[in-house]
Amino acid sequence: MLEIDEVRRALRGREPARLAAGSLRRAAVAIVLGGGADSLELLLIERAKREGDPWSGQMAFPGGRLARGDATARAAAERETLEEVGLSLERAEFLGGLGELCGRLASPSDLAIAAFVFYEPAPGALAPNGEVSEAFWFPMRSLLDRERQVDFRVGTESGRLFPGVRVGEPAHQVVWGLTYRFLEALLSLLGQSFPARSGLPLHSRSDE
Repeated sequence: MLEIDEVRRALRGREPARLAAGSLRRAAVAIVLGGGADSLELLLIERAKREGDPWSGQMAFPGGRLARGDATARAAAERETLEEVGLSLERAEFLGGLGELCGRLASPSDLAIAAFVFYEPAPGALAPNGEVSEAFWFPMRSLLDRERQVDFRVGTESGRLFPGVRVGEPAHQVVWGLTYRFLEALLSLLGQSFPARSGLPLHSRSDE
């Protein structure tokens, strides 16, 4: 379950879906898997808190908007990973693309974000830059632990609830929103899904 060969098979030859072009701005993230063949780990970052950043302080994958010098969205994901955590994906195994998702569900967005999956069994030490407050590896299997599943509240006491999963040790950080949706898509390709949540809300963001 959740072995690298399964991920290879699930993504091999897959044509990732794209959102309609139109006037959408585009960004890209790298879903980097590491560890042994049967003990996969997932690279996660906690974004630094910055005024004006809609994802300030959130758990995420390395990534960002396409820059003028990026030939492709995948190139942008690789560049951002090197800049944000000091990890070069030049020699990593490229497994495939997951497709594009709209940037935010809580409010309208004209940003389309593409996700690309890589495997780097020996990544070396991470070196987060000023945009990242923390970067760490998290066991893929632990994403499916029932006790880690939570409801994440956005806004006030009556704010909208989003599905989330606790990560890190201790499990005080929560993956939700766009990052959760990409993980949900990857797990679905692998024939897996997040377990039912406890229903207990976790109070957090109040700025949306």
